[in-house]
Parts: sequence; C-alpha cells; structure tokens
Amino acid sequence: MEFRKILALRGPNIWANFPVLEAWVDLGDLHDKGSDELPGFNDRLMSWLPSLIEHRCSIGERGGFFERLRRGTYLAHILEHVALELQTLAGTPVGFGKARAANEDRVYRVAVRYEDETVGRECLEVGRQLCLAAVHDTPFDVPGTIARLKDRAHRLCLGPSTRSMVEAAKQRGIPWRRMNTGSLIQFGHGVHQRRIRAAETDRTPAMAEAIAQDKELTRVFLQGAGVPVPEGRPVTDAEDAWAAAEDIGLPVVVKPLDGNQGRGVATNLRTREQVLAAYQAALAESDEVLVEKFAPGNDYRLLVVGGRLVAAARREPAHVVGDGTHTIRELVDIVNLDPRRSDHHATVLSKLYLDAIALEVLKDQGYTPDSVPPAGTTVLIRRNANLSTGGTAIDVTERVHPDVAYWAMLAARVVGLDIAGIDVVAQDISRPLEAQRGVIVEVNAAPGLRMHL
Repeated sequence: MEFRKILALRGPNIWANFPVLEAWVDLGDLHDKGSDELPGFNDRLMSWLPSLIEHRCSIGERGGFFERLRRGTYLAHILEHVALELQTLAGTPVGFGKARAANEDRVYRVAVRYEDETVGRECLEVGRQLCLAAVHDTPFDVPGTIARLKDRAHRLCLGPSTRSMVEAAKQRGIPWRRMNTGSLIQFGHGVHQRRIRAAETDRTPAMAEAIAQDKELTRVFLQGAGVPVPEGRPVTDAEDAWAAAEDIGLPVVVKPLDGNQGRGVATNLRTREQVLAAYQAALAESDEVLVEKFAPGNDYRLLVVGGRLVAAARREPAHVVGDGTHTIRELVDIVNLDPRRSDHHATVLSKLYLDAIALEVLKDQGYTPDSVPPAGTTVLIRRNANLSTGGTAIDVTERVHPDVAYWAMLAARVVGLDIAGIDVVAQDISRPLEAQRGVIVEVNAAPGLRMHL
C-alpha cells in the first residue's frame, strides 16, 4: 500500500465545499483483500484504535465502521477512517471522508477533511503505516505515535485566540484564509480584507506595541495620565534590586522589563534572599529587570477592544491541593494529566512546572517538591496568576466597577492599543481602585483570549 500522490484541495472541490486532502493510494497486492480475509487484522485495529467505535460509517449508527470491518471492507476505506480518527485524537477533530476507485487498477482515491494541512498529511502517512502493521502483525507504538501527533498539532494548529476569531468569522459568513504557518489570518478579500495575528490586528500601531513591551515606559506613561500604578524603577544588578526594594518598601515584585506570559515574574518578595534569587530568574528572561511595589489583592485581566471593556477575568495562581498521600511533584504530574493542559498555547490551560521560581515559592511555604502536604491544603506553585504559567481564570465581566473600566480603557488609549489586556491588582473588582489601593500593573499588546473563552 503506497501513496502515488497527495493533493491538498484548499477550496471548494469535487468532494466538498471545504478543504480536503486527496490521496491516490496504490493497494498493490492488497487490492483484493477484505478486512475479513486478513487474519487478526480487525482485532488488532480495533484494540489499537478503540475510539473508532464512534464512526457510524454507511450503517448510520455507533459502531457502524466496526460492523463494516467484520463484514469485510477494503483497505482504502479503512485508511480513510483511520486518518480521520488520528486527526481527531491529535486534537484536530474532523469527520468527513470518502474512498473511491480510480480509473487505474488497484488505485483508490481517499479524501479526508483536515483542519491543519501538515497534521492531516502526517496522519495519512501514520494511518498507512498503522494499517500495514495491522495487516502484517508487526508492533506499532500507538500511544507514542498519538502523543507525537498531539504535540505536532499543538505546535502547528491555530491557537485558541486566533481560532476563536476564525470560528466567529465562519458563523458570520466571512471568508478567511491562513497566510502562513503561524497565526496570520486574512478575513475577506480585496479592498475589504483585514488581517489579524492572534489578538493583534492590521490597525495595531507598532509604536503602541513597543511602548507596551517596555513595562517601565508603560508605567511612566500611565502615571503621567493619572492612572493608578505601583511605584517602581529599573535596576542594574542584584544588589541594586535589593536597594530598590528597600527604597520602595517591602514587599516587592521583581519582573523582566520586557517579558511576557508571566515568565520570570516573582511577587510578594520580603527578604533580601528572595529578591536576589528573583533578580536572577528575571534576568534569564530579559536583559533588564524592574522592581515594583507589591500590591496585595486578586489578579484581574481586563480586555479592551476598540476603546470598550468587553471582558474581565480573575486569574488564580498555579497550585495543587494536597491529599495527604502524594508529594507535590506527584500532584503536579497528576494536574498535568488534564487534557486541557499542554506545553503550548493551543489548549485552554498550560502545564505546571517546578522551575526555579516555583522552588522559591514552595520554599516560602515550607515545602520542597518531595513534601507531602496535608489533605485539603492548597500549595502555590506560582504567586503570579498568568495562564501561561499554569494559572486558571474565572469570568467577572459583569462585576467590574465603572471606575475600574474607565481606568482600563484610559490605559489602552494612553498606550495607543486597539486591543489591550490590562492587568489589574485589586481586592475587589467591583469597587473603585482608589478606595482599595488597587493598581494597574501592566498593559499587554496582542493579549491572549483563552482566559475569556
């Protein structure tokens, strides 16, 4: 069973009005062998991919494809279903496929829908290898292969922010196309076309992005406009970081001057040892480091689009809950089994990691990764609540006080962003910031949308 060629039909085609891959498959000596004529084939395939039971096939009910296997069906038809299922298991669910004989003897055309072309092609090839392994009764590492395909899909497919806007465009009948292997998307055609990349648009000013990337410059701009911000300054080395912390007053926050996604950020630091260690962690993410006054309270992300507040979420730091049996390291591994978590930004949540900052946070709580916390005890892995470092989010859009919304919208306007993620620290988002010493700690260009989804 070999591929003669694989065609990517990226627009409306003879098979469907959506993109499909069309594989020309030469079945060779297997062209006249049905699945019921291959000893052990059905049992191997059904045990390797038990989720194929959900395929209804032409029978029209759950288990329909398995019934076709038992009755006997040709390998091109089997390849169609296996390629579709592998894409679904990789995290790119698709459900359309066809297999038809070509004009040439022993050759079939197999068409399968795809979400990502590269992933679809890889699933076709893996499906071919899996089918041949089932035919010849040779070993096949199904779990390892699916894990590899998942990782591939996470790296190549649209992230949740971009994907959510593409889905919204589809619902509105707006044409779209992916312009590269990243997240650059074009909506519409001709003079009416618009382009986005994640939550960045073709009208997002480059100057505004540059300002938002520099956290100290942003803080100065906001302070000049009267926006509540924490006191702080850039530092030159670890000792200067401690000197700044003493000048500002403990506790403090140490973070990269131009970092993102919460990497290298350490909060609520109260000792010289903590500040020095946090400086080194921040320096690993950026050439410059900022020390700011720590503001107690909850961590909120406010999303401003086109000068309006459209969503708000309270972010919870990455944490585990003790059960009295497992170590913290084991609890982290258990949390990371959640299929919603991954190493990338393609899923709703990110995995937890016991890196240098996490070890310091554990140490402050009197733990090590090998500690067994009492049942019901919450153990922080991070103090900052970014989703990128394993945090979670709760929607609070309807609770935002009008004054807080005003400051968020003003912060976006001062920086010059059409879409901005405003990070607010406050005890209660339903009260004015001034009444609780709340502050805006950051303005983000191209903010992630997954916490609002």
